[in-house]
Amino acid sequence: MSDVEQLWPGGPVLRQAAHFRLGTDCVLLADFVNTAGAANGIELGCASGAAMLLLLVRSPKLCMTGLEIVPEAAETARDNLRRNGLDARGSIVTGDIRAHRALFPAGRFDLLVCNPPYFPPGSGALSADRDRAAARAELLCTLPELCAAAAYLLRTGGRACFVHRPERLAELFTNMSAAGLEPKRLRLVCRDTSAAPSLVLVEGRRGGRPGLSVEPALLLQNLDGTESAEYRRIYHRDTSSVPG
Repeated sequence: MSDVEQLWPGGPVLRQAAHFRLGTDCVLLADFVNTAGAANGIELGCASGAAMLLLLVRSPKLCMTGLEIVPEAAETARDNLRRNGLDARGSIVTGDIRAHRALFPAGRFDLLVCNPPYFPPGSGALSADRDRAAARAELLCTLPELCAAAAYLLRTGGRACFVHRPERLAELFTNMSAAGLEPKRLRLVCRDTSAAPSLVLVEGRRGGRPGLSVEPALLLQNLDGTESAEYRRIYHRDTSSVPG
């Protein structure tokens, strides 16, 4: 059986990176991103390039660069761009987020997206596989390093969008503000109206003024356990299902 999947009928195809499988958090992040006015974006830690692929399909005027430290994953992302005929608007750089100053000029991008590792080092058991462990915990790039890289890469007024865990929201906001990324939009993701948030979606503005907009929570299910209308929209469930 082929390892290439079509995300929805008529939609893009994706070959997944071995160390990081496409998850709901990545799909929700891509949907959360406001691409209006953006021409040149970057995804940090792009793995198979799923988020940037979804953004390129949605926004025909957008160009995206993916930065990925694992060579095999970077090549998978390049292959995904080629398979979808998007290599004219998308490119992949194999490199370390911490080496961003050597890889890119300051202020090159007006949009940045990132689904970072959620856990600080030492917070729990990790996979013996180095790449899988780095996808889960901040072994190769800490939250302060990530926010500093985002601020350097974005022009003034550029937007940075992250998905993260609710318990680290205060830490994320603190590091964003310290780097010059003012938190501007927040959306909580909950299973249903009875559940606490499981994810947070955050947009920051490089050099933005204070003022946070809290959007209605994104509910994944109705109380009877069926998929919510918004979840079905995001996943194109009205025609068929896609992997989560």
